[in-house]
Amino acid sequence: MPQEKRIVGIDVAKTKADACIRSMALRQSADNTPKGQAEMVAWLRRNRVGQAVMEASGGYERSWADALRKAGIAVRIVDPKRVRHFARAGGRLAKNDPIDAETIAWFAETFDAEAQPHDPAREEIDRLVKARAGLAELNTQLTQQGEHRQPALVAKAHGAISKLMRAELRKLDAAIAAKIKANPGFARRAEIIKSIPGLACQVAAGVIAWAPELGHVSAEVAAALVGVAPYDDDSGGRRGARHIKGGRRKLRNLLFMPVMGAATQHNPVLKEHYQRLRARGKEAKVALVACMRKLIVILNTMLARDQTWNPPQIATP
Repeated sequence: MPQEKRIVGIDVAKTKADACIRSMALRQSADNTPKGQAEMVAWLRRNRVGQAVMEASGGYERSWADALRKAGIAVRIVDPKRVRHFARAGGRLAKNDPIDAETIAWFAETFDAEAQPHDPAREEIDRLVKARAGLAELNTQLTQQGEHRQPALVAKAHGAISKLMRAELRKLDAAIAAKIKANPGFARRAEIIKSIPGLACQVAAGVIAWAPELGHVSAEVAAALVGVAPYDDDSGGRRGARHIKGGRRKLRNLLFMPVMGAATQHNPVLKEHYQRLRARGKEAKVALVACMRKLIVILNTMLARDQTWNPPQIATP
């Protein structure tokens, strides 16, 4: 098998990583340390591996991906849910690290795809945006707790922590804005995104970090990426309701509130679409999801054309 086609599945845990070259029935385990990574890379080179496939594992895969890319091995990160469903469909119910590594390799061979292009600048923004989202969620939880009467000492502690969180959020916002401004390509994407009435800096950063494909894919793929594409649920003569499935939940969650504001107040195109759907009897949430889908399709077109908001010239679905 040529090197560029030889695949290794790697299951990364906190303390170690297990690898399987399924086509050669070879296995290897290494500590999750720089020395262990170097040993794994040497083993992969000896066996002429061209692509390494790993599950997204909460960040533990990042240092491995960096080490593998530096060694000239292409890296592909896959959704762990898809791998687990694949294993169950194949009748593989047992689960441990060596089995998982083999299953990842089997999945990668079955669903062949190109390794993701490596963009360190985007990945840095991704980490900052993800950290901001986590901190914002904690602050929201604290605010919600404050809506209920608390002992004075608890209320004072919540107030102090919330004040500190808001200050840290401002620092993260400034850092994200600086990273985007420093990169001409990201700065232009942010300019296009923010030109849409109702969208601002946080949405621009989220799209840059979590949807780099926008502007390079079809309208259908763009909607599916975000998880706002409706899927059929039919069987024989039965016609089930269409539902959205899959997609990138963190981006969909980030977009929901801005789209609500855009569809009900700030954006004339989305507002007209929302009102028309509501007049036809669609539930508010269904109409908002449809508006989100319309927005993603419009944004995908704008990014493809390198064009800021100009409704008469924008092709809408």
